[in-house]
Amino acid sequence: MSVYEAIAAHRAAVPLAADGEGEGAPSVTVLRFGTPGARPKAYLQAGLHADEFPGMLALRHLAAELAVADAEGRITGEVVVVPQANPVGLTQQKFGWLQGRFEDASGVNFNRDYPDLAALAGPRLEGRLGPDAAANVAAIRAAMGEVLDELPAPDRLTALRRALMRLAFDADIMLDLHADNEALLHLYIGTPLWPDAQDLAAEIDARAVLLAEVSGGNPFDEACGGPWWALAKAYPDCPIPPACLSATVELRSNDDVDDGLARDDAAALMRVLQRRGVVAGEPGALPRLTCEGTPLDAMQQVRATATGLVAYRARLGDRLRAGDVIAEIIDPLGPAVPVHATTDGLLFARHSQTYAWPGKVIAKVAGAVTLPDRTGLLLND
Repeated sequence: MSVYEAIAAHRAAVPLAADGEGEGAPSVTVLRFGTPGARPKAYLQAGLHADEFPGMLALRHLAAELAVADAEGRITGEVVVVPQANPVGLTQQKFGWLQGRFEDASGVNFNRDYPDLAALAGPRLEGRLGPDAAANVAAIRAAMGEVLDELPAPDRLTALRRALMRLAFDADIMLDLHADNEALLHLYIGTPLWPDAQDLAAEIDARAVLLAEVSGGNPFDEACGGPWWALAKAYPDCPIPPACLSATVELRSNDDVDDGLARDDAAALMRVLQRRGVVAGEPGALPRLTCEGTPLDAMQQVRATATGLVAYRARLGDRLRAGDVIAEIIDPLGPAVPVHATTDGLLFARHSQTYAWPGKVIAKVAGAVTLPDRTGLLLND
């Protein structure tokens, strides 16, 4: 049986119609495995930035494995998989290139500005929370579902946000798969979820784990996980656990669309689901964790200070010391300007377009010490 045949029976379409829009709206294809409503629930998506591709192939392979597991009765919970989460972005093809990071109409990053469910659902929780943590989780999920059902969608971008959040908001595990320009595999995850999420980092062989309670901009993973610790602060007398393990998984470089890597990534994700009790099976010994979690506000966004060609002097995976030269910005008609590390740490990402101008982020260094300039919005747009 082909991969397509294995997953075809699990497909469903979720329309992205804006309010008042009739036929012709795009839809998100959703693959469902296990029993609806069963626990634990896992939600995995790829392609929210529609021009980031490795996760799409990994989820294709994972879906095939899940179809087999489902047929054998090994899915103890529910798994929802969305290999291409952004059909709106997939239509933005210009000059022979897919432009899938920002919506054409608004210029807004597709992975920003998701609903703040803590703020929206919080007022509805008065009188609905008590001393039972499990009952509080159920009450909070119910309130979140209510506000999402009522959320207006005046345009397709908002309809996309609402549809994806409706699929993911009540998950016990939510993994949003992305890819960087040129990078080692790394994670963005909420500080309250660490070190509990070390099994995820170890299984996927993450080389950097960036931690933040609030990174700014309310990206998708934070919109799913963040409400739990925000509500825990708002209701300190009621036990509210971090009930959603949510993370952004950056699957290396965007050009790494490789079937072998995708199969390995799918196998690692399946082992995560097994360890977390979503799928029955023995995942084997947990691999060695190759990095520690470090604060996102300790990550240096290496910015160019001049205009010109970028000649990298440091390679991905290099351990740098503050003052080391990461790259030179070379004016073909003028001088070369060095760009230095300002912290000790791991060079885990570089920009694949080797031309820069002042302020452009050309690399990222995972450090351990908070940097004074890293405040406000901690993610580059």
